[in-house]
Amino acid sequence: MRLRLSSLMITLAVASLSAQAVVTDQMIDNDAKTPNDVLSWGLGSQGQRYSPLKQINASTIGRLTPVWSFSFGGEKQRGQESQPVIHNGKMFVTGSYSRIFALDTTTGKKLWKYEHRLPDGIMPCCDVINRGAALYDNLVIFMTLDAQIVALNQDTGEVEWKEKIDNYADGYSASAAPLIAGGLLLTGVSGGEFGVVGRVEARNPKTGAMVWSRPTVEGHMGYKYDKEGNKTENGVSGTPGKSWPGDLWKTGGAATWLGGTFDAKTGLAYFGAGNPSPWNSHLRKGDNLFSCSTIAIDIKTGQIKWHYQNTPNDGWDFDGVNEFITFDMDGKRVGGKADRNGFFYVNDASTGQLVNAFPFVNKVTWATGIDLKTGRPNFVPENRPGDPTASADGKKGASVFSAPSFLGGKNQMPMAYSPDTKLFYVPANEWGMEIWNEPITYKKGGAYLGAGFTIKTLNDDYIGALRAIDPKTGKIVWEAKNNAPLWGGVLTTGGNLVFWGTPEGYLQAADAKTGKIVWKFQTGSGVVAPPITWQDKGEQYVAVVSGWGGAVPLWGGDVAKKVNYLEQGGSVWVFKLMK
Repeated sequence: MRLRLSSLMITLAVASLSAQAVVTDQMIDNDAKTPNDVLSWGLGSQGQRYSPLKQINASTIGRLTPVWSFSFGGEKQRGQESQPVIHNGKMFVTGSYSRIFALDTTTGKKLWKYEHRLPDGIMPCCDVINRGAALYDNLVIFMTLDAQIVALNQDTGEVEWKEKIDNYADGYSASAAPLIAGGLLLTGVSGGEFGVVGRVEARNPKTGAMVWSRPTVEGHMGYKYDKEGNKTENGVSGTPGKSWPGDLWKTGGAATWLGGTFDAKTGLAYFGAGNPSPWNSHLRKGDNLFSCSTIAIDIKTGQIKWHYQNTPNDGWDFDGVNEFITFDMDGKRVGGKADRNGFFYVNDASTGQLVNAFPFVNKVTWATGIDLKTGRPNFVPENRPGDPTASADGKKGASVFSAPSFLGGKNQMPMAYSPDTKLFYVPANEWGMEIWNEPITYKKGGAYLGAGFTIKTLNDDYIGALRAIDPKTGKIVWEAKNNAPLWGGVLTTGGNLVFWGTPEGYLQAADAKTGKIVWKFQTGSGVVAPPITWQDKGEQYVAVVSGWGGAVPLWGGDVAKKVNYLEQGGSVWVFKLMK
């Protein structure tokens, strides 16, 4: 009897351990509340990037010390924008050129590496980066620069399934971290500078089979898919012909290149849509839905529940892709978004109704403000780049100086929200640009801009500034200025700390209430990725990927020249408190 009982207990223990090794829907739903792992891009599908861990705080952070560092190796460096995910003693971290590594979280030992074979002719606009992976069941899933999704076995790195999103030769690519919500794998596409058609796709995460697709350019049909892969129409996005002239909607851009967030209380996934194509706004009179918008999608139906357009008829490449982070304010479920266009928006998370909008950068030239009643910007017409057909030679429209630059008041680097301080921590940049329009026609696979530009600095002493912002009042509570533009994300914790990285190579931490910098560490290359934190065996860890690159050195004009002394790299650093 004792032998049978012992055998039963061993069996149950093994089953329990096995169950813990598999990532479930419930675990993903609770990711923000369970600090022993990091299962989602954003430390929870809401994307708040807040951890309740407080072992590392202002009193103890002086003992925060590197535990290990892992180099991505080889000659393939460039920009490293990845957020690691943590589960079952393993870190899964992506690198440039569509690579992913599995590492032992305690020692940094490499367990396996998968290097996706990229074809010649890929066309990523803004460096060969990748922003991270998703975990589901025993799979780690990430997207590649040739527009594919790859699911690997977490233990072995073997490919379990692989699916093509679209044709890379037409300008499609993918670099965002996938989102798991309601048992679905949700992904977007990149390629707005090549006239692609943006969309959000839902798949079965275990097989890669399509469930539904929702285009983010008005006039395109959405689809549902049965278990055999047969598709049926699921309604057109918007109203055909309403906000686009002629056939421009067929190559309308609105790429969903940063991925999305999900709120279980509303049942909605929130994806930002990028710039309309081409950049020359005089060719496409109208609002050009759903470009430069936050789009809320019912994940059960694949239908757009609501949208809010941050920049109608965008003429400055103010992509609306930035993350929409849900939180509670005055008893309501709302969401915050720091847009490329320089304004911070608060919308009702269930309806999209605008609650508040205010500038979070010091210089905005394209609009004087946002009308809280209509939700529309108050444009400054003379600060829109000129129509080239009105110029003497018909080849170059009137140039204007615009702020922010098209690289944005905030770009891809994710902000964080603390339910403790009720503040957002926004990595902002102060810069402008000379911009003008040019004639352009669409050619499949070719750049589709119709504009020229040069990025300019606005201040001698700083470009970047981490800003603590009150979403209710619009007040900037504190800021920490930085010489180079900020391009990495933010983490905030229950220890009253905010962590972020700088292009100069520092991972640093500040008091979340005052902004006083209390710790910094030199990682050896620029940090353009968001930090994470987790707990293992009673000890709190912090990690960040280091490796300078991204859009700034490629598109940055005068700013790129100012920071051309920064060196590339490729590594991940892990820290804990020294005993």
